Amino acid sequence: MNKENKLIPEFRFPIFKNEGEWEEKVVSQLAEYENGKAHEQDINEEGKYVVVNSKFISTDGEVRKYTNSANCIAKKDDILMVLSDVPNGRAIAKCFTVDRDNFYTVNQRICKLTPTNADSKILYYLLNRNAYFLNFDDGVKQTNLRNEDVLNCPLILPKNPKEQQKIASCLSSLDEVIDAHSQKLDLLKNHKKGLMQNLFPQEGEKVPKYRFKEFENDGEWVDKTIDDVCKLVRGPFGGALKKEIFVKEGYAVYEQSHAIYSDFSSFRYFIDEDKFNELNRFSVKSGDLIMSCSGTMGKFAIVPEDYKIGVINQALLKLSVKKGYDKIFVKMTLEADNNQEKLLSQSAGGAIKNVVSVSQIKELGLLLPSIKEQQKIASCLSSLDAIITEQAEKIEQLKLHKKGLMQGLFPKIID
Repeated sequence: MNKENKLIPEFRFPIFKNEGEWEEKVVSQLAEYENGKAHEQDINEEGKYVVVNSKFISTDGEVRKYTNSANCIAKKDDILMVLSDVPNGRAIAKCFTVDRDNFYTVNQRICKLTPTNADSKILYYLLNRNAYFLNFDDGVKQTNLRNEDVLNCPLILPKNPKEQQKIASCLSSLDEVIDAHSQKLDLLKNHKKGLMQNLFPQEGEKVPKYRFKEFENDGEWVDKTIDDVCKLVRGPFGGALKKEIFVKEGYAVYEQSHAIYSDFSSFRYFIDEDKFNELNRFSVKSGDLIMSCSGTMGKFAIVPEDYKIGVINQALLKLSVKKGYDKIFVKMTLEADNNQEKLLSQSAGGAIKNVVSVSQIKELGLLLPSIKEQQKIASCLSSLDAIITEQAEKIEQLKLHKKGLMQGLFPKIID
């Protein structure tokens, strides 16, 4: 940002370099505000209008409900924003730009902003998850933005409408690139899912639909139980890992999120060496297979190389794969649809809340081929996983690029 003039961005298109300072406005000066209306009693899956609710906006339009009641119709270029979310939620102040007339109707707890004195696209980029709105989330209570909260939101934007449009066009082009890469990622994931359906026997069968040529005459896969294949250890219950014993540095405590998201970049809790030695039977290290068994059931991850030695908590199972079985194949066969159904059937109450007991998990059946066929399948799917990971990383890099670009394209207010 220019030191002499705080409302000039760091990056500016050359054609606008002499346009001078941007201006600070509040939303009420830039758009008309209207609260959405209730549609819950009028949902009709064959309805004419899409109901824009929090789920619709938070999933970028993937989850949809329909109605024939246009209680709050939206016009093209209107901006729709989520007003209510759970503590630390990711939907609060998330926005959606209406792309056509008379197709969307706005639900309650969503507001409709009709731009009057600003380009719709630049207004979207300025409002979407704006830090001003996020500060209303105290992390404890449900966040509910009021109309005055929205209308008093301060924004800085160029005076020249053409500069607004140029910035919006630049960011929109980058969004299109990100969307294209996201679609490619979805296609890769769907391809893997279809491949797994062909490489693993389906329910009631003992031979997969597709088999590598060298294994075509190997006969049926063999029935095993999880207990035949793995030694299972569940994390300790009770006060073994109570918060009072945690230290700032030491041995890591592995939690459910590590299995669900395969994210080993950070740990919240650590224990000292004495406690680690006491809980050694629950220890994990690089290469170990872990499974979530509380809250969200049946998600798997292999602890990567060069990550911290530590112990699992009660929300995780450690699966030590026995000799004669391929660890990566075991993980992948447990992730196959039919085996996921078996695992989820063990959830307490059928609500995917908790595993009933380790002994019940041990008795679940698996079908396995020879070790060489296991390794071949694992190698094939691992290669595809590497491509999927590379594509996901590419998307994250594009998002980081967009974030940095926006920081340069929009000045910030200096108090």
